[in-house]
Amino acid sequence: MLIVRRNVIWIVLAATLAAGGAAAETQTYGAGVDLDEATPIGVIVADPETWAGKQVRIEGTVVGVCAMKGCWMELESRDAQRLRVKVDDGVIVFPPAAEGRWAVAQGTVELMELTREQYTGWLRHLAEEQGRDFDEATVGEGPYRLVQIRGEGAEIVAD
Repeated sequence: MLIVRRNVIWIVLAATLAAGGAAAETQTYGAGVDLDEATPIGVIVADPETWAGKQVRIEGTVVGVCAMKGCWMELESRDAQRLRVKVDDGVIVFPPAAEGRWAVAQGTVELMELTREQYTGWLRHLAEEQGRDFDEATVGEGPYRLVQIRGEGAEIVAD
């Protein structure tokens, strides 16, 4: 009887480990995500005025992370629409290793109207973060606006 119990224990343990190994681990950042339904990134980007100030859940592949402080990540939906999730420096830190992983984020849609000087400064900052040159002549005419999610929490699927 003791041998049977040991075998049952080993079978249960092996099944548990196999199931755990097959499932992807999810890492939670900040407050996590508690909204059940995702708003498509493309819907927000197409009509940001409707969504400004509203809390949303978005989903996508992480295509960029702030290399300096981990204070933002950019998600790309399956239909190639992108939206940045920005958090306060040091409050939540997104890891650069998240690039290429699936993520879910929750926060408030922000719509920011900028002057040409502010927009140019922002583009210059992005270029510096990415280690590339910036030519102010490429900025063009306005209006200059940014649409992003003020992040409260996120979940990133680990490898």
